Amino acid sequence: MQLNETTLVIRPRNPWEAIDLGVLLAARHWRLLLSSWAIATVPLFALLTLLLWDHPSIVIALIWWLKPAFERLPLHILAQSLFGAAPSVRQALRQWVRLLRPQLLASLTWRRLSLSRSFTLPVLQLEGLGGQQRLRRLAVLRRQNGGAARWLTLVGIHLELILSLGAVGLLYMLTPHAFSSFADQQLVLDAKYVEAPWLIHLRNAFYVVILLIWDPIYVACGFTLYLNRRTVLEAWDIELQFRRLRQRLASGVGKTPALLATLAVLTALTNPSHEAWAQPVPLMTIPASTAPSQAAAPTPLTPTPLTTVPLPPSPLAPADTVAGPQSPRLLHQALTSQVARQTAQSIVQAPPFKNMQTVNRWRWKSDDKNDTHLPAATLTPHLPVWPQRLAKVVEVLLWGLLLALAILLVWRRREWLATLVSRLQPRRKPRPVASPVQHQAIVSDSVLPLDIAATAEQLWASQPREALSLLYRGLLSRLQTDHHLLLRSADTEGQVLAQIVRLRQPALEDFSRRLTQHWQALAYGHRPVTIVQQQQLLADWRALFDKPSHDKKVQA
Repeated sequence: MQLNETTLVIRPRNPWEAIDLGVLLAARHWRLLLSSWAIATVPLFALLTLLLWDHPSIVIALIWWLKPAFERLPLHILAQSLFGAAPSVRQALRQWVRLLRPQLLASLTWRRLSLSRSFTLPVLQLEGLGGQQRLRRLAVLRRQNGGAARWLTLVGIHLELILSLGAVGLLYMLTPHAFSSFADQQLVLDAKYVEAPWLIHLRNAFYVVILLIWDPIYVACGFTLYLNRRTVLEAWDIELQFRRLRQRLASGVGKTPALLATLAVLTALTNPSHEAWAQPVPLMTIPASTAPSQAAAPTPLTPTPLTTVPLPPSPLAPADTVAGPQSPRLLHQALTSQVARQTAQSIVQAPPFKNMQTVNRWRWKSDDKNDTHLPAATLTPHLPVWPQRLAKVVEVLLWGLLLALAILLVWRRREWLATLVSRLQPRRKPRPVASPVQHQAIVSDSVLPLDIAATAEQLWASQPREALSLLYRGLLSRLQTDHHLLLRSADTEGQVLAQIVRLRQPALEDFSRRLTQHWQALAYGHRPVTIVQQQQLLADWRALFDKPSHDKKVQA
């Protein structure tokens, strides 16, 4: 990982600033993230929808459960684009198939409900850690930014919920004009249309679109939280400064030795009495004949004398010419290397670098030969063997008793909870229970006639409201007597229709829906029933309810 090639400014940030940086990072590569996520999720959603058309809830549950597998794709794209060139969609999808293998089962089972999933995913995918190494690494990373990662997940859950509810609201706002009346809207919401699979699959499609937009942002925010934590732990910003300083020095490496030699000569001239110059220094030998000649006449060949010039020690000199910490000149200073070493060791041996604790515990006698990490003064006398074995047996019995009590509590929780609640609640006078035969549509408590259809037909010319009410009350009575439906006095027309739908009788369901619509139109909207609709209702009533009773009379 080349820190000097990153496209972000590496510096320590607070967690919320790191999350904001993740949003900006996702916005920078939004086309690549959206296209790759759509290619990975939309075909799978379409295939599951076709295979499980009658079970749309299972489809969206599978898409939601497989989110950790899909999240490895945007993390790979962001990591590659941050420390190098951004991959193409094809390259990212090829690498994603390879990245799915490590620890996929763990990500989809016991780690699936982790609130810090986006923060811990880079440890698995980028660092490749698992087992105890992963746990130790996460323990260090979660000391900071772990709470922000959990809050990020909670905010994401609420954001998905709000957007899903908004999409469902938009769906009902775009309902066709045929369902604009109050009665038809109640039928749409309370009866048959809620259970239509196409409507639930449409809501599932809205949720897939929401994941297409939000989940790459969620992964990017967790990734920047992880980078921010590593920046603080490993001092990436300081390392970058040192690398830039080294590059600046390397650019002028040819001038450095001459520069340092000049500085050393100037220091010697300004402070000639310094003790550093009292030591022997290397000599540079220069022939005297190399000096400028004072006379043009040739001189006889004689041995050439040598002139010695003292020079300061060069910082680029070999290691054997540089005085080390054991040099005598360093031992005569006020702070010698020995004193510095002793001071450093005393600091390291004291808190907070080293904390000594004395631990007293019971041990088996056979462990004395193996356990040598404790001093002999901290070891306590050993007990005999039989009390220790007896203590183990008692411990096993106590744990077994606790487990049995827990199983008994789970088994008998309902009876005990009902007894406890009945004792805690104050006694109240029993209220009269309304008969399940009563309903909103019942106008009076009069006894229904034997031939309801004939009576309703006689009343329709003069009293159409009473005639339609008679048919509706007769329907409720037959539902209770023939089909054993439990109708309460607080049930609405839509709730009654919902119970009729569960009977799985298309003819009865169709007649009940039309009778309910006509009753609501007349009772609330004052819209009368036409003659054709009246004859159709009476004919359907006789076909559904009068025929069985007629057959019984014929058999008798």
